[in-house]
Amino acid sequence: GASHAVGLRKDGTAAAAGKNESGQCRVNGWEHVISVACGAAHTVGLRKDGTVAAAGDNKYGQCQVQEWSGIVAVACGDCHTVGLRKDGTVVAAGRNEYGQCKVEEWREVTAVACGYGHTAGLTRSGRVMAAGGNYYGQCCVDSWDRVIALTALPKRTAAVREDGTVFCTDNAAASSKHLGWKLF
Repeated sequence: GASHAVGLRKDGTAAAAGKNESGQCRVNGWEHVISVACGAAHTVGLRKDGTVAAAGDNKYGQCQVQEWSGIVAVACGDCHTVGLRKDGTVVAAGRNEYGQCKVEEWREVTAVACGYGHTAGLTRSGRVMAAGGNYYGQCCVDSWDRVIALTALPKRTAAVREDGTVFCTDNAAASSKHLGWKLF
């Protein structure tokens, strides 16, 4: 998060440290957790049964995830939370000032990632989609294909193609570029 970190223990419990002004470190008591994610001042935990726990700042509703079920992955932006369902659909909660929560029509998604004010999704076919603010080109991903891994940073989106090449949105050009990296 902005000023906190969360870890997942082997026994399925979580631990947090750092600034706790909004209660984002109140993860004691979480059980059966299989992954965690941090927003600026909130934390979410995905449980083994596909439900989600949340703690911390809820000013924009980013912690309103108690009704979610069938979730297989979670991601947090600054003030929004995204969940990937088992059926490849996506749900979101929280601040939507830039349209970062407009993911309800996404289908066949296999991975999600969040930046400050954007959300990215990887489809089963290897395409990348994005929603939200594009002031830094972080949503310029329409031409990306054959992608196998995806991540988001506050103002960027990055991906790895099946041939090992790495792509990242270009902050200056509001486009994307090959970084010249080859992972494998």
